[in-house]
Amino acid sequence: MATQAKHSVLVTGGGSGIGLGLAERHHAAGHRVMITGRNAAKLAAVADRLPGVETLANDIGTPEGRQDLADHVRRTMPDLDVLINNAGVQRRVGIASDHAPWPEVQYEIDILFAAPIHLGRLLVPLMLAHGRPGVLVNVTSGGAFFPQAFAPVYSAAKAAMHSYTMTLRHALQATPIRVVELIPPAVATELAGPGQAHGADLDEFCDTVFPLLDGSHPEVGFGFTADPDFTEKRAAEQRAFDTLAARSGVPVHGTPVAREPETA
Repeated sequence: MATQAKHSVLVTGGGSGIGLGLAERHHAAGHRVMITGRNAAKLAAVADRLPGVETLANDIGTPEGRQDLADHVRRTMPDLDVLINNAGVQRRVGIASDHAPWPEVQYEIDILFAAPIHLGRLLVPLMLAHGRPGVLVNVTSGGAFFPQAFAPVYSAAKAAMHSYTMTLRHALQATPIRVVELIPPAVATELAGPGQAHGADLDEFCDTVFPLLDGSHPEVGFGFTADPDFTEKRAAEQRAFDTLAARSGVPVHGTPVAREPETA
């Protein structure tokens, strides 16, 4: 993706936190930016502060909400070339203490896991149709690799998203779309609710990772998720994945992959 190109960017969960931080930087770079979220008042406040930023209040925790968002993007931003799947919720409750009704737990899973998969299925064809280079960013977490006992469903959903992102990158490798996994450590945002913010400074995090989200880095970390020990383990996992994927015969963007001969 050329550095000076102007892009059409969609950021889910763009009303606050990491999503807003990345949207602000895309806006400052002169790109067209659309943000979504459930809180219409937050989105309106962002639009007032950042003239030109487009907003859509909707709930991607439901299939209908995701379809409505995709339909809106097709109508209003058909040249979409940057999709940032950032929206998230985090229920801080240990498994032994979690007595919430199942729909509350299911909603957490749906926002963190079902939503980015479904939006990719809905919007990647649009990004492929115009034929220009594009970037799809899935935001996971350090908790995907080191489960957080205080947020077990969140950690598990992010681990699943990490796995899916590796496979999605493989599936789109022959296309102009690059798939990036953004792996934040704890960042001081509103994710876990009032009074729960802790971790890295949000602006420092966004300033550091934003230039790396251009598709040139398959994975982008910060703090401990950018440490050599962490990145070396990730590189070893990627090499193992690449070897197994080459033998699988699974189509890559519609093209069958030749199986390698089995060895004894």
